[in-house]
Amino acid sequence: MNSDFHLHSDFSGDSDTPLHEMIEEGIRLGLETMCFTDHQDWDYPSEDTSFTFDTDSYFSELARLKEHYADKITILTGVEIGLQPHLSERLKHYVEKYPFDFIIGSSHVVHRMDPYYPEFFESRSEEEAYQEYFESIIENVRLFSDFDVYGHIDYVVRYGPNKGLYYSYENYADVIDRILKLLIEKGCGIELNTAGFKYGLGYPNPHPDVIKRYHELGGEIITVGSDGHKPEHIAYDFHRVSSILKDAGFRYYTVFEKRIPSFIKL
Repeated sequence: MNSDFHLHSDFSGDSDTPLHEMIEEGIRLGLETMCFTDHQDWDYPSEDTSFTFDTDSYFSELARLKEHYADKITILTGVEIGLQPHLSERLKHYVEKYPFDFIIGSSHVVHRMDPYYPEFFESRSEEEAYQEYFESIIENVRLFSDFDVYGHIDYVVRYGPNKGLYYSYENYADVIDRILKLLIEKGCGIELNTAGFKYGLGYPNPHPDVIKRYHELGGEIITVGSDGHKPEHIAYDFHRVSSILKDAGFRYYTVFEKRIPSFIKL
């Protein structure tokens, strides 16, 4: 597994690692491809944290580094866009304006709250919070689907009061199936995000049972990313990925360049 397709740098509001430091570590680890997907999360509900960046500067810096490291590694320019229903038109114009190699669509904000913060879980049960998060994905994807994969489908579980203790695909099969079918209908894939291991879940995001169900429903596009914000998180637990994908029925994983998918045999 030599391609990491979910990486952040100091262009993201939650990372302070310069791009070149991330790249140097990727080279040391033996990666062949790194796709940076820094956060573009407009209208994030916090005055303390901004998850937006200057896209022109981003492209300029990545172009410089792509040339500088051309003989050592392939560097691709991606983005992780934060989906919210009222942003659909703005997102449409944004992705049409810039020649990204790869776009992750993610839901970090649910009805003006990020599940990262405990307040999201204060006025509802954990089950209700998870259900609301999943329903919000459907709302977002119906309004905007010009992305390549949907990021960390069960992101909310990372921060739940009991994390994954009472979470399973079976408990939310109805709404998760609706998400997966909608993504397949729209021509979008999913990612296997290994940060779930980093957060102590014992599995990636989404859960392997969700990945298996995606394959059963006819899903074909699946990328692999660490969601790394620091050098030590790059390619995090990638040694687990091949067996998870094979157990789910996949015989390949997906990479993108110029938003065109290629399928790499496991």
